[in-house]
Amino acid sequence: MGTRPPFASVWFDCDSTLSAIEGIDELMATLPEAVKRDLLELTQRAMEGAIPLAEVYETRLAKIAPTASQLAEIGDRYAQRMTKDADLVVAALQSLGKRVGVISGGLYGPVRALAHRLGIQDADVHAVPIRFDADGNYVDFDRACPLWKNGGKVTLLRSFAPSLRPLAFVGDGATDLETQGVAADLFLGFGGVAIRPVVKQRAEAWFETPSLAPVLSFVLTDEERERLARDPRFSSLLRRAYADN
Repeated sequence: MGTRPPFASVWFDCDSTLSAIEGIDELMATLPEAVKRDLLELTQRAMEGAIPLAEVYETRLAKIAPTASQLAEIGDRYAQRMTKDADLVVAALQSLGKRVGVISGGLYGPVRALAHRLGIQDADVHAVPIRFDADGNYVDFDRACPLWKNGGKVTLLRSFAPSLRPLAFVGDGATDLETQGVAADLFLGFGGVAIRPVVKQRAEAWFETPSLAPVLSFVLTDEERERLARDPRFSSLLRRAYADN
């Protein structure tokens, strides 16, 4: 088991963690069936760690070529399909003075839109930026961003200031699992949306409830739990947190 509470910051993956959809799957919906099937298979293999993420990332975006307006729609869908209790968990952690952020291999615009709905500041949102032309058509993604490759989340977490540690990271995929023991002081595997067998098998901590509430049971001290229990906003959330785990 990793570091025990208290944690200075808690970081979340976006797709299949803070939101119950995969943004890239939504963007592939209008592609020809054969192309979509091939890309979905590649994506699944990358999420499970069977092939490098970079091997898939460039191919997917080149074929999808998402427009600015399409990405705005994905941001709305992220929020519409927000994982149960995600907003309350973020609010509870922030009320305790913890930094809360998002680290995702997804596309920055939609991830940022969801983060705004959750009350997370731009400075704590990390995802892959996209470049568009003057008409909002896809040009390329930011290849200098580490998050489109395996090890990108490790690189980013290692760059964080000491004031953000100890830190916990919550995610569902293989690139999230990479942070365990090397960049995150505690990794929490989440299977409430999608269960990746390799993550379930190897995560030092794991939960697969439909709600993100059990995150609190892993990252709070007894004193922090008592503080939240005195706040009417979070009393029912705490019951779910500790009942479900």
